[in-house]
Amino acid sequence: MYKATLFLATLFFLLSCNKNNDNVTGSFQESRVSLSTHELAAYSIETAHNKYLVVFESGLGNDHTVWQMTHVAEEISATMDVVVYDRAGYGKSTIDTTPRAIDRLRMELEAVVNSYAHNRKVILVGHSLGGMIIRDYAVKNPDRMAALLLVDPSHENYLHPTQAEEDVLYNAVNASAGPDFGGTREARELMEDAQYMATLPILPDIPVVVLTSMQLDGSHTTADKQNLYYAHELLKSGVSDFTHITTTHAGHFIMIDEPDLVIDNFNLLLSKLP
Repeated sequence: MYKATLFLATLFFLLSCNKNNDNVTGSFQESRVSLSTHELAAYSIETAHNKYLVVFESGLGNDHTVWQMTHVAEEISATMDVVVYDRAGYGKSTIDTTPRAIDRLRMELEAVVNSYAHNRKVILVGHSLGGMIIRDYAVKNPDRMAALLLVDPSHENYLHPTQAEEDVLYNAVNASAGPDFGGTREARELMEDAQYMATLPILPDIPVVVLTSMQLDGSHTTADKQNLYYAHELLKSGVSDFTHITTTHAGHFIMIDEPDLVIDNFNLLLSKLP
């Protein structure tokens, strides 16, 4: 249960941060992406008009501002066209009443990419549960992909909750944020998400960088962190250009604790592209 406890602690930390960062979008242009069941709030900086589009995917419980708390998205937008967005039930995005499983979340990402890419390939950056979403997108849309940056991503070989653990998470998030919050509805699908991800084929052969937090705390032992590392290593199967970076200076939210590591490795990815 210690993984569930840590998940809740980090989730509630970010929930409180999100409440205090309502205006962090800054110079990003707000727009709407319409689906048949709901609308997504998206925020873009499109000044470079370059070859690739960068889209950020947040983790469970986090809205788009998690990428702006330490200006990671802004730094990257200095040279690239960038989009951040909120999934259903976060921020200004409306509610989706269908089950919020990975394949549904990937469909939202597809809608965002289709709205902004204009036939360009995309570089996807995903944190935590967002790592699962961008993996699913990459597998389902290999021709649209340029590269992947996975920031301490969730992985089915590491995060595979029982129904009882999922219930604990769901009930806690529901009590804190209510049944219509995006994180509440996503928490209800965690067990199913792990099962779904285990059925996915390997990633397309594009440049991939994975950042793994090896920082120890009261909820993580050395052995536990090694299990996370080994799970992330599995992502290199079939990928000829795979870089795996570990850090002990950042916890799960590497983009907050060590933003330069994310920016530097994004630039590394960019240097590999034609």
